[in-house]
Amino acid sequence: MGPLISALVQLQSIELDLTNLRRRKRVKDNAVNAQQAKINQHTEQLESVRANSMERRKRSDELDLDLRASEEHVEKLRVDLNSAKTNKEYATLLTQINSLRADNAKVEDEGLKVIAEIEALKQQITELEALIAEEGKKLTIVQDSSKDEIAKLDTMIADLTVKRDDSAGKIPPKSLAIFDRIASNYDGEAMAQVEVSGRKQPYSYSCGGCYMSLNAEHANALKSHDAIRQCDNCKRILYMDETA
Repeated sequence: MGPLISALVQLQSIELDLTNLRRRKRVKDNAVNAQQAKINQHTEQLESVRANSMERRKRSDELDLDLRASEEHVEKLRVDLNSAKTNKEYATLLTQINSLRADNAKVEDEGLKVIAEIEALKQQITELEALIAEEGKKLTIVQDSSKDEIAKLDTMIADLTVKRDDSAGKIPPKSLAIFDRIASNYDGEAMAQVEVSGRKQPYSYSCGGCYMSLNAEHANALKSHDAIRQCDNCKRILYMDETA
């Protein structure tokens, strides 16, 4: 195995370790983010319920004002009714009073319905506030349990990134670009060992990444040339074990 392929295999080892650390950190971060997302969802729901409750209270106040104004009007009409001078005037006033009383009954019914809605919303607000407080406690527990591990992983990732940069600096830019592009497609696994099968020639070869068969030309070239060769199927960079 020549210097280039050896350097790429070494970089592959570091890349896989780095990918694993980043995956572990994402798991920890996702646990915190998922819990925070639940709190945010409940908080948005709480704000919506509070806004609805405020609208219902405004409606209740409007109904109270309308009812008071209508009752005052009824009282005024009753005074006028007592001083009516003709039967026609009396009948007209009585009709107006009965009509207003019927309207007032509807307003009272709506008012009672709105009050019931306000009470239900009040209960919902109380339950949501309790739920948010409980989820907040869970978030604190998740954050505390993850904080030290995340800090440790950040340190390990930073140290390994320096090591990765140092290793990558030993590889020609063109070859490194090929490695980085493939690594981004396969979670850091840019290299694949050529698997050799058979007890005697002609041997059969396959890619250790995608397990598809390889032409013997790849194996022969890797034995004699220190250059990048890629699997015809998955495009991973091929290398051969020293004992193959």
